Amino acid sequence: MPTGIALRDAREKLFEAAEAVLLRDGVSALTSRAVTTEAGVAKGVMHRHFTDVDAFLAELVLDRVAQLDADAAALRGAAGTGEVADNLTDALLALFGPVAVAIVGLVISRDGLRARLHEAGAARFPLLAEGTAMIASYLAAERDLGRVAADADIDTLAPTIVGAAHLLFTDREHTRPDAADVHRMVATVVAGSV
Repeated sequence: MPTGIALRDAREKLFEAAEAVLLRDGVSALTSRAVTTEAGVAKGVMHRHFTDVDAFLAELVLDRVAQLDADAAALRGAAGTGEVADNLTDALLALFGPVAVAIVGLVISRDGLRARLHEAGAARFPLLAEGTAMIASYLAAERDLGRVAADADIDTLAPTIVGAAHLLFTDREHTRPDAADVHRMVATVVAGSV
């Protein structure tokens, strides 16, 4: 492959290629060669931007975590509108997209990646932690509006919702849950609080 090609945003091109490999071939296939081949660039392109594969993967995870900020703001902005369970369902369907589910598996499976993320100050389980904070923030906003009970234990509700959703989305024997499955779970969890 040519090595002298100037790339616009090589970093994002490599991230997109990594996601494609991860979704198509799984965690074990995610190598620097697989990523650069998918991106259509020389292997050296990755090493010009990242010290090693785990540094690259850590940046990928942190980049995807940062993208949750917009989702969190949108969810908080939905407070007071629609049904609480509907808003939570929509947020979980977005949070647990195929790439995010694959990234959680990637973090769990790679010691070097977890070490890099720890060094960067990331949560123990990126995406899940930020998703839990996003749900908690939304529930707190709804509580302030009186749509969630004043005595609701948001510190328990948020991780319960995210944990249950994670189990739904990572069940490898079935297809991705549909909105009705997610809504049923959410409605059950928040039934005593909304």
